[in-house]
This record gives sequence, structure tokens and C-alpha cells, in this order.
Amino acid sequence: MLRFSTFFMVFGNIIPSAIREAIGDWLHGLFSRIFFDSEFTFNIEDTWQHFHNETYRAVGVYLPTRIGPSTASLVIGHNDHNDIMAPVQPAIAVGSTIVDHFQGHRFEWVLCEKNENPGSFNSRKKRWYKLKCRKKNREFVTETYIPHVCRAADEIIKERDGLSIFTYNKDDAYWDATVFKHPSTFETLAMDPAQKQEIISDLDLFVQRKDFFRSVGRAWKRGYLLYGPPGTGKSSLVAAIANHLKFNVYDLQLQSVKSDSDLRTVLTATTNRSILLLEDVDCSSKSTETKLSKEEEDKHKDKHKQRDEKKSSINPGVTLSGLLNFIDGLWSTCGDERIIILTTNHKEKLDPALLRPGRMDVHIHMGYCSFAGFVLLADKYLGVKEHSLFKVIEAWMQKVAVTPAEVAQQLMKTNDAQVALDGLIQFCKNKEKEKAEAAAAAAKAPVVTAELQAEEVSKKSEATATEKDISSQSESQSGDSSSSSSSSSSDDDDED
Repeated sequence: MLRFSTFFMVFGNIIPSAIREAIGDWLHGLFSRIFFDSEFTFNIEDTWQHFHNETYRAVGVYLPTRIGPSTASLVIGHNDHNDIMAPVQPAIAVGSTIVDHFQGHRFEWVLCEKNENPGSFNSRKKRWYKLKCRKKNREFVTETYIPHVCRAADEIIKERDGLSIFTYNKDDAYWDATVFKHPSTFETLAMDPAQKQEIISDLDLFVQRKDFFRSVGRAWKRGYLLYGPPGTGKSSLVAAIANHLKFNVYDLQLQSVKSDSDLRTVLTATTNRSILLLEDVDCSSKSTETKLSKEEEDKHKDKHKQRDEKKSSINPGVTLSGLLNFIDGLWSTCGDERIIILTTNHKEKLDPALLRPGRMDVHIHMGYCSFAGFVLLADKYLGVKEHSLFKVIEAWMQKVAVTPAEVAQQLMKTNDAQVALDGLIQFCKNKEKEKAEAAAAAAKAPVVTAELQAEEVSKKSEATATEKDISSQSESQSGDSSSSSSSSSSDDDDED
């Protein structure tokens, strides 16, 4: 016994702890298989009752943090298209075993995969995690260990540095992800400071009110409508919200959704703590628009008739009812802590039912660039907080409507502040000149139109008179011919 004790002491001092742990796990598995039949297996599939399994997702986030020396193989890589030298990230390989120790218990995980309906049109890869434990630990797994895994995954998601943006793939009915690295933040947005602070306060209050939403019987979600002219920073505000909350973005184009049932599938496939974005919603679907006037309806009827007939027979599309139920109906409760953002250039084109509180809770007007926004952009692009031309630019911005995008475009043309600011002033002058010319042309247009109409009426009157003269002449000639015929007939009768 003394010799065995000495051997294990020497063995423990020489062999690194990682190798000892691996050997211990191997011996444990060997003795369990030889002397005991006490293992129990949990299967955690990627879907649960036809929807994505959140437990499966939590395990996928948790297990890469438990990779150890006993792990035989890994998948590594990254999807940062902006940086080829970005650090690689580990992922679990199919068939690889991950061993986790928790509160003195040993748990063995294996990622499994198989093809469902191979060779058929609906074939897809099904994945699941296989969790092995002792039979006596079954209740411990369901009541303590799995909740621990889910809590740990939630903390990892909250503290993650990288975000993802998802695009819906209508062919495979799946969300494709890529790295989201938009530099826009609330500090860089060219917005009115008071408006900016209101948005930040509303977002911070939303994420803190989980219990409040449950107590009042409402889904834990918030709807934002961003409206205003193009180039006023709607997309940049979406990125700033995502970076502030550390929420992934799901960018959905309604044209890619075939029907209301597909829209529900899209909703249930998104995750909690995310932003669902519908950009330019006034252009995305007829379901979001108000009814057109009779003249507008006739104007657009022929243009869209063929497309609509094809759509109704093959692809019915998203209806207003389906969109409203998606945002504020029973299906909108399939998930927590979600932000729904709609952007539009023309708020007046949207159906009022889409805009009421409970659907779009906050309406944010993204207007033209203010002087405060310009000062922020000048500091951001030129590193200038004060300049002798600022007062001149302030006066011009009160007369001419320019978007933050237009201001930024002028400021980024050169690093020379004087040249860039002179260029912005000239841009404002040119824009005012174009506006004056357009107004003058519009003022002349009704006069020209009236003259053309008078000339057209005169031509029609002359044409009508000419037609009447020709008709009269034809009738006269016809009458003379009839008279001649009658005389000839009489003469013939006399001769007879």
C-alpha cells in the first residue's frame, strides 16, 4: 500500500492536472461500462414542437466554454467579412465529446447529426445534443443542471462583444447570419440632443421592465416607427439602438415572405433580445398602405394587374391582417425582450391601424440636419468644434433643408476644415438655387398647360367644323344624285 501511495504521489507531481483529468475521465467511463449499467441519456433536439428549441440554443452557447483536454475535435473559424485576421472562434464538432463537471457530478455531451428524408425535396439535417449522466442524477439534471446551463448561456449572450445581423432566406425558410459591425452609436448620431436622450431613456426603461409587462398582461416588446426623408439617419439610428442594447438584428423584407403563415414562421424563428427590422415598409407590401383614391387606383391598376394575378394564384403575399397579428396579435407573444422597428419615408402612406400605440409605441421623426447635428458632424469628420464659418452655415441651414447624409458627404471630401466648410456653404447655395428654379418652373407650368389646352380646344373645334362641312357637302351631293335618278326614271316612264 505504501508503494502504491508513493507511486500515485509521484504520478500526481509529474503528470499535469489536465492529463490526470483526462485519464480519470477515461477510467471512469471504462469502469462504468464494465461494472455498471447506470447511464441515462437526454436528447436535446434542435426543434421542439415544430419550433426552434431554446434549450438547444442555450447548450450551443454554453458548451464552447467547457472545452477541455478530453475534447477530441473542434470546429474553428469566424464570419467577420470585414477582418480576415479576426480571432477564430471554437464550435462543437459533430460526434465530438465534451465533458463538464458541475457540483461534483460528471456530464458527457455529444453533438449528433443525421439527414431526415434523404433524397427527397424536404430533406434537411437534424441535429441534437446527447447528454449522458448517472441514472440517479436524472432529477438533478432537469431541476438544477439544465437551468444552470441556460442561465450561463443567457449571461454569455448579454456580455457578448460581437453582434449578428440576420437576413431571411426565403428559399430555405431560414435566417442567414453575418457579423454586425456598424460603427454608429448614440454618441455619433447627428440628432437633437434632447430627442436622443429621450430615446436612450425609453430603451433603458424597456429592458428593465420585464416584471411590469407581465403584471399588466402585455408582451415584453416595444415598437418604434422611424419616419422622414431619405438620408436623415434612420438606418444609423437602428444600428445605434442595436449597439446600445447589444441586440442582434433581424432584417426582414416583406417581399421575401410568401404568406401570413410564413410570416408567423419567421417570427418564431427569431430569438429573444433582438431587433426585428422592416425597412421602407411603405414600399414593401400593399398590406401596409392606405386605400388609394379612384384616380390613383386606375393609374396603378394596369401596371400591377398581371403581377397581382400571378401573386394571388401562386404567392398570396402578406395581408394587413397578417402583419398586424404579427406585430400585436397572439403570435407577437412568441418571444420576450424584442424591439420591432419600422422605417418609412412616407408615414402618410401607412394604414392608421399599423400606427396605433401597442403596435408602434414610439414615433420618431428623422428630420433634416439641425445646426446642433452639424456641429457634431464637424467634430466627427474634421475634428473642429468652433470655426468662423459656423455662423454662416447656421444661417444657411435655417433657409435650406439638408440631410445629415448630405452634410457628411460634403465634410468628408477633404481634411482641410476651411475647404470642407466652404464646400458645404456652396452646396447650400446650389440647393437653394435649384429649389428656386424648380418653383419658377412649377409656377409657369399651369400657364403653359392652359395655353396648350386652349389651342387643343381650338383645333378640335376647327376639326369638328370641317367634318360638318364635309358631311353637309356629302349629303348635298347625295341629294342631287337622288334627284337626277328620279328625273331619269320619270323620263323612262314617259317613253314607255
